[in-house]
Amino acid sequence: MPEPLADRAGLDESSTSKSEVVFIGKIWNLISRTFNFQGQVLTREYIKHPGAVAVIAINQQDELLLINQYRAPVNEFLFEVPAGLLDVEGEDKLSAAKRELEEETDYIAQDWELLQEFYTTPGSSSEAITIYLATNIVKSTEVFERTGEEKHLEVSWVPFAEVLESVVHSRFKSPTLVVGVLALAQRRKNGKN
Repeated sequence: MPEPLADRAGLDESSTSKSEVVFIGKIWNLISRTFNFQGQVLTREYIKHPGAVAVIAINQQDELLLINQYRAPVNEFLFEVPAGLLDVEGEDKLSAAKRELEEETDYIAQDWELLQEFYTTPGSSSEAITIYLATNIVKSTEVFERTGEEKHLEVSWVPFAEVLESVVHSRFKSPTLVVGVLALAQRRKNGKN
């Protein structure tokens, strides 16, 4: 049986002749890396990102928990799923996803499983997002004080079929929302909940 189609490992570290931080940011840095690629010396700049997690939260009525949040780089209010950076020292991905769900929405989930992993923009950033499927959702007993753009985010439950329809017709532009919804739709098509 042939190996399944999949991405593969890249160059080993010995191919890099120079790597330097050319800009230090609040959340991520800009790296300039010079490396040997099949006999050619190349230099590429990219954003070094800590990674992130996201949550596709589905309730008993088959509704998806969405947030609507202002995003300054695109100057739009985007529908998204709860998500956040891997920026707490020593915190694993699942714990970060649980924390983000509760902090952004005041909900917690009893059941969790890995849904999907992807790079957001591998041509310019190392950002990898891990998406979890969360079910058996209940209201948290804690209410979090939000700041910045999160202070005004709106939380809503929307029927999954309606969200999928909006994804298919490009009415939502958040890559995490799109990837998560399509992954869940395919999973359901394959007979998994």
